[in-house]
Amino acid sequence: MTPVTDDPPLVGVGVVLVDAGRILLVQRGHEPSRGLWAVPGGTVGKGETLREAAAREALEETGLLVDVGDVVWVGEHISDFGHIVLIDFLASAVGGRLAPGDDADRAEWVPLDEVGGYPLTATMHELIDILRTRPGA
Repeated sequence: MTPVTDDPPLVGVGVVLVDAGRILLVQRGHEPSRGLWAVPGGTVGKGETLREAAAREALEETGLLVDVGDVVWVGEHISDFGHIVLIDFLASAVGGRLAPGDDADRAEWVPLDEVGGYPLTATMHELIDILRTRPGA
């Protein structure tokens, strides 16, 4: 059974940075999913576009400035913490220095073929499957 809350769904964005067969993952430092690994991301602020939110979240969680590209995955997560609609964008790093920040305990470039060894958030599995089938992955 799906948990029901009185709150409307939130909109969240993720930033998918892939380089030379590696993906940038952050270890979440706060609930929901504390300790699990995912792409950098978070909720969209009032008056913020999806791409602006993605760029902000990448900077806050990784220290990297990014150029946000196309949507690569759309999904949702429903739990006792609420309902969030997720939109993940491909992006490329254009500046900054990798360092975990905000609500990320760690930030690491992980080879795509080693991602399975990390405890991932529930929504990451479908994204990883999509990335593995893309040319150049």
